[in-house]
Amino acid sequence: MERPLGQAAARTAPAEDTPSGRTGGQAGTQEGIQAGGQASRQTGAGAIDGPADRLEFDYVIVGAGSAGCLLANRLSADPDTRVLLLEAGGPDSWHWIHIPVGYLYCIGNPRTDWCYRTQADPGLNGRDLGYPRGRVLGGSSSINGMIYMRGQRQDYDGWAAAGNPGWGWDDVLPLFKQTEDYHGDAGPYHGKGGEWRVERQRLSWDLLDAFRRAAAQAGIPSIDDFNRGDNEGCDYFDVNQRRGVRWNAASAFLKPIIKRPNLRIVTGAHVTRLAFEGRRAVGVRFRGDAGGEQLARARAEVILCAGAIGSPQLLQVSGIGPGAWLQSRGVSVLHDLPGVGGNLQDHLQLRLIYKVTGAKTLNAIAGTLWGKGMMGLQYLFMKRGPLTMAPSQLGAFARSGPEHARANVEYHVQPLSLEKFGEPLHAFPAFTASVCNLRPTSRGHVRIVSPDAADHPEILCNYLSTDEDRRVAVQSVRLTRRIVSQPALAEYQPQEYRPGPEFESDEDLARLAGDIGTTIFHPVGTCRMGADAGAVVDARLRVHGVEGLRVIDASIMPTITSGNTNSPTIMIAEKGARMILEDRRAPRRGGLAAEVTGEHADVASA
Repeated sequence: MERPLGQAAARTAPAEDTPSGRTGGQAGTQEGIQAGGQASRQTGAGAIDGPADRLEFDYVIVGAGSAGCLLANRLSADPDTRVLLLEAGGPDSWHWIHIPVGYLYCIGNPRTDWCYRTQADPGLNGRDLGYPRGRVLGGSSSINGMIYMRGQRQDYDGWAAAGNPGWGWDDVLPLFKQTEDYHGDAGPYHGKGGEWRVERQRLSWDLLDAFRRAAAQAGIPSIDDFNRGDNEGCDYFDVNQRRGVRWNAASAFLKPIIKRPNLRIVTGAHVTRLAFEGRRAVGVRFRGDAGGEQLARARAEVILCAGAIGSPQLLQVSGIGPGAWLQSRGVSVLHDLPGVGGNLQDHLQLRLIYKVTGAKTLNAIAGTLWGKGMMGLQYLFMKRGPLTMAPSQLGAFARSGPEHARANVEYHVQPLSLEKFGEPLHAFPAFTASVCNLRPTSRGHVRIVSPDAADHPEILCNYLSTDEDRRVAVQSVRLTRRIVSQPALAEYQPQEYRPGPEFESDEDLARLAGDIGTTIFHPVGTCRMGADAGAVVDARLRVHGVEGLRVIDASIMPTITSGNTNSPTIMIAEKGARMILEDRRAPRRGGLAAEVTGEHADVASA
């Protein structure tokens, strides 16, 4: 039975291995969650008690990931604006979240990961994949590779040219700078003093330095900054860390403002569906870990920040999406919006492993008790050494063939190797060169399987489903081999271990890509921004055909950015927050009909 927000609900204590708070650089947010709202009690059980006059909020934000954390910060800056932030996962108080190499323990762990799986994919020769997404305060910024990457100027100019005014590179660059706290000087491309810390990595490797020289010999120049709008070149990645500690969105945007009395944060809050009155979103229904449904009402807007999987799923279980599919899954259609859940894009990585001789690699260091002990001591006392490593340290952006006008592939190069994620490092010294197609033309989908939001949706990525994507995959393997064959790496005598030099023909390499390709964890696009019939939100991120509802996360990207996607998501949230505040100061007139135009005009009279 549904219970209004604030009515008594069962509460459970946090898990025994979840500390109630920490201090110093690794401080989580559990303490602030319980103490942040002075007029109410906030718990990890997903329930809130409070007096009758505290039952409604101006904004209800679903998802405390990269976008949701920033939005909660910006919207609650006005003390007269009441904000509720709901997160299905728990607080970010586990130490492995904050130790950079701890992603190994967070990915695939239901404590911090939704643990999705894709459908068997024809492009992957029938394989399915684990599909990590963050399920904890900070979202995927708590479990990702920490790489700070904006993409290319043309990515954003393409969004604007596709009918999304205000989203070009010159429009969004100031937003990147506003949130940024850059390790170097402020200037035309970088900002200082923002919440989103960007640092140099704290160690380098002779082997990776040699790879960088080899890349230059193969025609990929060294670069000193990937984030000026043209990222073609090779260098060590900048990372979102602060003095050797992961800097996630919760640390950046929530911790400093956790005790604002007008902000409530609830963990363990499992959203079941959105609440509507007519075609206006008026709130969110959710359950806590102890069960029992509650209703959180929003006077102004509901904002979905549940990511490229969660946001389309919640729209669909709430009756917004492809009408025939929703009906086939037992959901009454509120608004037939075919694009919801379509347009799924992701970067598919192909991992090539090379055995080497005479090189220091993590395989060797971590292969002994002495080495492991030294790594631990380095981190404990100095916050340095391999435990500060991002999953990938060296990056390169290149053109897989001469027909490409700009870099179309990205390398993540690691001084380590393993058969697959989660397995032990190899006993021999080796490095991994992982390469992905930056702008795939394949498109997949996210679709609900039932009316129950607790059931994971169907995720079909459709990797390598176009001739262009298969061609780039073949080119990528050949380019990798060309780099590794350069004189700069000769002293290490690299030998291709995976996939193996016996794969030579285009046909063999295309089939091989399906055998070894895997996600690099960048799903986007499933609530695409635009004005056409396939779009889900407009250029101000309002869901077409309804009122009081926005989507603000990576799902709104019309096309995937040419690089890692977390910091573009932060930028999207910054822009979305500005739009919300602008619209609140200058409310639109005319109701639903005022925003329904063009391809979406049919809903005004539906």
